Amino acid sequence: MDSQHWRATITAAQSGDRQALDELVAGWLPLVYNIVGRALNGHADVDDVVQETMLRAVGNLGSLRDPDSFRSWLVAIAMRQIRDRARRRTPDRLEEAPAADFAELTVLRLQLEGQRREVAEAVRWLDDDRQLLSLWWLEVAGELTRRELAAAVGITRQHAAVRVQRMKERLETSRGIVRALDGACPDLRELTGRWNGRPDSVWRKRLARHIRGCGYCGDPRESVVPAERLLAGIALVPLPAGFTLSLAFGGKTAAAATSAGWSAKLLGALTKPAVAMTAGATIVAGGAYVVTQPPDAPPPRAEVTPTATAAGSEPPPPSSPPPPPPTPSPSKKSDLYGTVVDAVDRAPDPDTRPAALPRRPETGVTSTGGPKAVMQHRGDRVTLTGQGYVLVRWQISPSSRPGALVMPSWTGLKGKLFHVASGGWRRMDDPLPGAPNGYATGMGGPDIGYAVLPPGTQQMWQNEYFYLDGTVTLTQNERGCDYGLTVFPSNREAVDKDVGEGPAQGAIRYGLVRDTGTDGAPVPQYVTRSTPADPATVPQRSRV
Repeated sequence: MDSQHWRATITAAQSGDRQALDELVAGWLPLVYNIVGRALNGHADVDDVVQETMLRAVGNLGSLRDPDSFRSWLVAIAMRQIRDRARRRTPDRLEEAPAADFAELTVLRLQLEGQRREVAEAVRWLDDDRQLLSLWWLEVAGELTRRELAAAVGITRQHAAVRVQRMKERLETSRGIVRALDGACPDLRELTGRWNGRPDSVWRKRLARHIRGCGYCGDPRESVVPAERLLAGIALVPLPAGFTLSLAFGGKTAAAATSAGWSAKLLGALTKPAVAMTAGATIVAGGAYVVTQPPDAPPPRAEVTPTATAAGSEPPPPSSPPPPPPTPSPSKKSDLYGTVVDAVDRAPDPDTRPAALPRRPETGVTSTGGPKAVMQHRGDRVTLTGQGYVLVRWQISPSSRPGALVMPSWTGLKGKLFHVASGGWRRMDDPLPGAPNGYATGMGGPDIGYAVLPPGTQQMWQNEYFYLDGTVTLTQNERGCDYGLTVFPSNREAVDKDVGEGPAQGAIRYGLVRDTGTDGAPVPQYVTRSTPADPATVPQRSRV
């Protein structure tokens, strides 16, 4: 939207035009969310800081003398709130993990791939530079100017140029770390054996030293595009579904708030359900529901407004009564589903494209390990809940300890779990030409020994994909051969891209689609609905 329009909107909002005020909040909330979300990397305080920023901006709008400076003024408010939040943090909260990793949100919501995805994931390693990076990201994306960046940080443009250059150098180092961690260097695997999986400046320096001295990790294997070229023109990360802000009125009733100039729609944009009785309105970001309610009014009916819904779902009519619950049938057991895959299959020939990947409903999967759960030791586990795809990435290290490999297991399954595809451009027993330190395949080699699977176990690929509709716990049962797993919630687009494409040097082989799109699709091995005391004892059978 052009500056002339926003100038008119801001002027009208300052004059008390409620519609203009609504438009101002809705139009600039995504910018504030992106700045705060990236600066705090999705910490649980993001909602509070965004809320406080918007509340202060709306409350002090009348003091803004020049509407043309609104954007830099708003960004400066956001940065002050971020710094204030940092000063208020107590020592016991310094190590809190993010509530929702913003790097992963950026990748998923903007569907970033290749080197753009690499840049987004590298941000996790810039703990000391996140505030500046949150502004620079928007500068190269065309949302801010260098003058606005410098003003928000409170330094000159010349000083800003120096700080940005230093930050970019750390970002490029971090991109190298992301590439290396996605690789198969056994020395790096050994180095990260004591790492807890949480990026920080200490491990950034350690990993950077390794990469500088490692011919395998130091080779980018493709031309590296500068980050600013990758991010130029990129969109803002949209507000997530269910993102809410709250406004505390300090005892004001809805009528008092409205008479003070707060329209119902604006109240909705700034109010959580928890204070709806006081503030008088609620909205779920994305426009799913808007409810207005005076303090003494009867319970309202939800008014459904147009919104994007999950594939295959429709919002219920506003006044339709809920359907009666189904009559329980305690005597009827759940039907079995899924096919048996308890046999070693033959890998598809190189350059053979996979079958089409069927579509299944996706509402998203949450993980107790966050967006990237690293499981490197016996007993490590992650619980997955929801409806969607999950990637389990293998890293086997027989150079540390070869021998019999005890497979991971899926326990406590409620619902259904399918093995839908295998990818990563290779099976773990594929040859690795030029692999370092005695490796002949991903399972090892004659110089260092091999990882050996139990008889009848399906050979895993570098990336194994599963579809979950319910909840299940995956446990790392490392005994014998050393191995690690990294677990990512994923989506169909990522699965389809992985199995359908090979590396730039030519595919060792494309992926393998196992999903039939029905309940007859295979289920993973070593899965059970029970919760045994030792998950490593789960039988190999593949029918649930």
